[in-house]
Amino acid sequence: MSNKNLTNSQVLLKEIVRQEYDQSGQFACLDEFFEFFAANQILKDYAFSNEDVENGLVGGANDGGCDAAYVLLNDKIVTPDQIDSLACSKGSSLQLIVIQAKNTNRFSEDVILKWKTLSENLLEISNDMRKFSGRYSEEVREVFLLFRNVVTKLVTRQLKVSFKYYYATLGIEIHPNLMSQADELMDVVHDKYPSASVSVDFITAEKLMLLYNSEPDLNVVIDLAEQAITLGKGNECIALVNISNYYKFITDGSGGLLKGMFESNVRDYQGGNSVNTHIANSLKNKTAEDFWWLNNGITVLSDGISLITSKKLSIDNPEIVNGLQTSHEIYNYFSEHPERLEDEKRNILVRFIVPDSEEIRDHIIFATNNQTNIPKSSLRVTDGIHLQIEMFCKTKGLYYDRRKNYYKNLKIKSADIMSVSFLAQCLITILLRKPDFARARPSTLLTEDRTYNQLYSESFDLMLYYNVGRLGKTIQKNLRQTANWTFSEKNDMLFYVLYGLVSRMLGKKNICVDDIVNFDISSISEEEINLVKDKIYGKYKELGGNGTVAKDPKFINCVDEVMGL
Repeated sequence: MSNKNLTNSQVLLKEIVRQEYDQSGQFACLDEFFEFFAANQILKDYAFSNEDVENGLVGGANDGGCDAAYVLLNDKIVTPDQIDSLACSKGSSLQLIVIQAKNTNRFSEDVILKWKTLSENLLEISNDMRKFSGRYSEEVREVFLLFRNVVTKLVTRQLKVSFKYYYATLGIEIHPNLMSQADELMDVVHDKYPSASVSVDFITAEKLMLLYNSEPDLNVVIDLAEQAITLGKGNECIALVNISNYYKFITDGSGGLLKGMFESNVRDYQGGNSVNTHIANSLKNKTAEDFWWLNNGITVLSDGISLITSKKLSIDNPEIVNGLQTSHEIYNYFSEHPERLEDEKRNILVRFIVPDSEEIRDHIIFATNNQTNIPKSSLRVTDGIHLQIEMFCKTKGLYYDRRKNYYKNLKIKSADIMSVSFLAQCLITILLRKPDFARARPSTLLTEDRTYNQLYSESFDLMLYYNVGRLGKTIQKNLRQTANWTFSEKNDMLFYVLYGLVSRMLGKKNICVDDIVNFDISSISEEEINLVKDKIYGKYKELGGNGTVAKDPKFINCVDEVMGL
């Protein structure tokens, strides 16, 4: 695209996208990277990791106008392997987010037309998805089927359903015909889900620039109701905070909840349960008692705290590790009654702590969340082995994202960030010979004690985790740069190529810890990766080339065959 007659926002955004694309080294072409870039900006308020965003990319042939799509329950991404155990409280929120991102200077009606047809076909619960197999790609059908399955499973939970369509380009003008088409799209969806909220947003170059420049606050100032009680070496304090000021502390300038503050709180918001109903009633029905008399309070961890004045506190990188339910109820209360912010007199008790070490931080998170309604798998990362993995890998330039988005916020390249689930998938692939399990169950890998204990032990040499992670990221990068493969095909192939490469190099199927600890990853060449991936991909396409093949436990035997094992 020429820069002739472009606005400053368009010229600057084009340059931002080009530079970010060059730095990422993770995508086959600039247009493909733009899909990720736009989705990452649009979803910024959800505090998703780069991996979360990438996993929702579904663009390609027969995508029906979907470059990315996500199903969210209470602002958390839902994956197909969670359906059987999925539960929520009444009144929970369910969202279907669809994103189309085109690296062009204009918006086209064709996208909205595709969305209307797509929504008509795939949102109708009675329609058999199989009849659309030739029209829409497997990955697009899977997202819409997932949404329908969640709606059906949780139908008695009286969900607050919303549909959000985002169309992003480098354009600046929205033709009236587009707005009319958008209205018709909303009518189509409302016909199928009358009580749902439906929105269509056109993300222009100016909006993308605003989103790109809106970084999460790393330092936040909060006003206190009374002088704080400072303890110890000045790295901890207890204070009363007016609940209206606390609301401002946990929200952005537009009144949205700062979800990134709650990443370390492993408990999800429980909605209208008895405890939260009691909190909500306490907020709505003012009595002689102050609010903090009736509430256990909030725990905030941070990298640093300092008193600006006797009643004003500066906090670096705040993380709310306990008090999620109270925080949400305060947020809901003032969101519904913003006129009450100025006259609010009640307070909440808040503990601000700067942990001396990562071990202490993990102990606090474990202690404040170790209750019967917290799944054990959610607290895994507080085990000492995960801190050891993080510290060891960091010395070698690989960043283990034990604190979700910590390294993303530090601007570490995505290619060098390894999520907890990604490492688990790679370990299961190599040590347990289960790439199908890794592909099919990304969100439920560590729920079983037996599997967890097979993979994580302080008796294992830490080189195991570095080598496995680095191999996985190297292959991931290679596949993402592979032209003409869909996002789904790359996801299907990733763990099979990892297994095939390692087993071929070692000349064996059953791989043990010592094999990987002593594995010379510097001996792996791009040519070797390409050889392995082409062989496995050929067999995959021969058998049908879809997720059903990749999730079949028997496909591993086909991989062994083409690897000559």
